[in-house]
Amino acid sequence: MDFHNLVSMVVWTVSGAVLLCGLMFVDSLFTRYNDLEELKAGNLAVTTRFVLKLVAQGYILSSSIAVASRLGNALIVSAVSFVLLFVLEKTAELLLGKWGKVDLDHGTQLGKVGYGLLAGSLHVTGALIIGAFIR
Repeated sequence: MDFHNLVSMVVWTVSGAVLLCGLMFVDSLFTRYNDLEELKAGNLAVTTRFVLKLVAQGYILSSSIAVASRLGNALIVSAVSFVLLFVLEKTAELLLGKWGKVDLDHGTQLGKVGYGLLAGSLHVTGALIIGAFIR
């Protein structure tokens, strides 16, 4: 590995981390609760959801970096994927709410780990599908 590769690795990593922080911040704006406050309070359901969503976005970003020749392309793919995952989650929440009387956001806020797992797993599943498409 030469110096150029090392510098590129640092730039891509920092750019990816900034994007992931931004995406997780945007995601937190669409929940009924404050993610960071719930994390600090020890809400395991919120923590589980947050971690699974972060893993999903990280997987998509790593997949897009692996095939992208330009940093901007990888970041755009990750941002578009975030929107797709957001739509998937909201659609699943709507269907679960109507058909199963399950409110994922509320259950997660109440600390029900199963709700957090289900909400986060929607993102992981979507990330695996998107990652397969990217590669």
